[in-house]
Parts: sequence; C-alpha cells; structure tokens
Amino acid sequence: MKLICDGLDLADAVLKVIKATATKTTNPILEGIKLVAEGECLKLSATDLELMIETTITADVKIEGVVVVPGKFFSEYVRKLTNEQITIESCENNQLKLSYTDSEGYMQCLNADEFPNIQKISNEQYFEIDKKNFVDAINKTIFSVSLDDSRPLFKGCNFEVGDDALTVVALDGYRMSVVKKRISYSTNKTSFVVPAKSLSEITKVIDDKDENIKVYYQKQFVMIEQDGAVIISRLLDGEFINYRNLITQADFTTIATVNKKQLEDALDRTSLLARVEKNNIAKFEIKDKNLGILSNSEIGNIHENVTISLNGADLVTAFNSRYFIECMKVINDEFINLNFTTAIAPCIVKPCAGDEFLFLILPVRIIN
Repeated sequence: MKLICDGLDLADAVLKVIKATATKTTNPILEGIKLVAEGECLKLSATDLELMIETTITADVKIEGVVVVPGKFFSEYVRKLTNEQITIESCENNQLKLSYTDSEGYMQCLNADEFPNIQKISNEQYFEIDKKNFVDAINKTIFSVSLDDSRPLFKGCNFEVGDDALTVVALDGYRMSVVKKRISYSTNKTSFVVPAKSLSEITKVIDDKDENIKVYYQKQFVMIEQDGAVIISRLLDGEFINYRNLITQADFTTIATVNKKQLEDALDRTSLLARVEKNNIAKFEIKDKNLGILSNSEIGNIHENVTISLNGADLVTAFNSRYFIECMKVINDEFINLNFTTAIAPCIVKPCAGDEFLFLILPVRIIN
C-alpha cells in the first residue's frame, strides 16, 4: 500500500470511525481501524461487532492495499497532522510508515486477515424521515434506556415503523419515554430494537440539514448513510415489551398544566441536596394553583413553588427528581401537562396538544 492524502481529511475520517472500535476486549483486532486503498480513495472502517462505521476520503493511491492499524494510537497521531500532506505506505514486518514534510513515523499493524467481515445491508427495506425529527426522537428517548445487563433488550430503543409514523420507545423499569414522529415513506411495517450505544453514535454523525435520511434495516441489522459515512448496527434480539399496557388507561383525576422551564428550574434547585447526600426524592404537593416541590436532608431543605393551572383533585406524591429533570431537558414545549390518577400511580407527562411525546415516571412511596 502507498498513498498520499490530506491530513485534515484523514483526521476527520478517523474521528468518525474510532467510535466503533472496542474499548474493553480480549480480541485486539477489534481495537483496530482497517485502511483499504483502492482506486482514488482510502476507505476506513472499524467495528466492535455491535457497531460498524465506515467512511471514505479522496486519496492519491500509488499502490493499492489493506492494513489494520492500532485505532487509539493512529487516531491520536493523525490528529496532530491536520496541516500536513501525509504519505502512507506499508513496509516490511507488517509496519506502516507515515511521512510528512521532513518527518516520519512508524507503527506496527495488526493482522488484516483477522478483521471481521462487515455485514452488507440491502436497500430493499427502509423508512425515510426528516433528519432533525429522527435525531430528536432518539434524544427524547435514549436517556430512559436501562443500564442493567440482566435486561439486555431494555438497553436499546424500540423502533415501531408504521405507514406514516415512527414511534420510538425506551424504558428502564422506573420511567418510560415514547416519541412519535411523522415519516415520509416506509416500505413496510416493522419493529426492531437498536442498542443505545449505536444510537448515540448515529446522532453524532447526522448533520442538521433540513432534508430526509433513509434508515435501512433487515433481520439483524440497521444502517444509515451520511456524507460518505456508513453506520451499521446489530439489532438486539427479542420481542420488546407491550409498552402500551403500561400506560394508564383510566381517566386522570389530577391534571396540572405547568410552564416547563419553571418546573425544570425548580427541580434543578431542589436536586442540589441530592448532589451532597445522594437523595433524589422530591415531594410534589399539588393544590389549587400551586405545585410545591420539597426536598429534605440532614443538611437542609428546599421548598419551591411553581404556579400551575389545575384541573381535578389535590394530590401529594413523590418522585426521583433526576428522572423528571432528564425528561424536562429534552422537551421544547413552553407548557406541558402532568397527568395523575392516584398518588401511587405513574405520572404521565404529555404535551398540552397532540401526541408527539409521552413520558411515564413511577412515583416513590413516602411516609407522612
């Protein structure tokens, strides 16, 4: 292999693919980045067997070839060469040489034959959605995924693809996020679960242009393409829980309409005690036109009051404030509805109009 490429292009490409390398593994090849020089391009790819990222840059290829470089070292090295024209060439003893201005560096490569084959995804099944709506759906749900390894299916977001809408759901046993977005087209109705780690990397690659993106899927994989980068994620096995059964079907007895920003600020202040004593419990006292939020600890207490519009009965209940704060941070609406049935039933957070999102938060039992 021998080629010449721009240092900035190479650094940007490496920054994209390095996110798919394994960080904790007994297989060193999964820590590597595969470089393929062919035609007029240099293709870079990395995978941890769950996530694969591949991207291509323009290069002056003198000799075609394939090598696998140590991902972390290569990434840190090329990030310091963004102002250089770099000549990359393979040498004896499976080494790679990088030459720039009057300097050069060498690194020991990994065995390219051991690099996993990348799954190819067909373009037969897909749905098409506005980029911003796709990223927003992920951001509004991903924080609710479970971190518990004993429930692997809940470590991802469930995607329900309909004829004209995409519903994304995440839950961890204490709270649930449901977001619905319109889609422009889908080849068929389906559902699948995408790991949270993969979704996090996908959102970092997608730009914020006002245009649609196609999301391709097949039995075990999902794929997107963005600005020359291809991201493929393995799907989680199993059938997602019937989340609709978790949503209270009874009529709400207490509905509080509140300014989202005021509620978020009040919760943020009451959670200050949690940072000291790790006590996230916030007591809600809903009465007349006021929502009182109380937080107590040995070092002090905070009592916040937020003006609300109340429809229904007074109520006293309590929640983990962190769950509410994380929910508030992803909502853009000025006003929202907090819906209750009883003090020990979940609170359901919804927009004042429409059904774009729904957040369900379980209460904490309190002793009066």
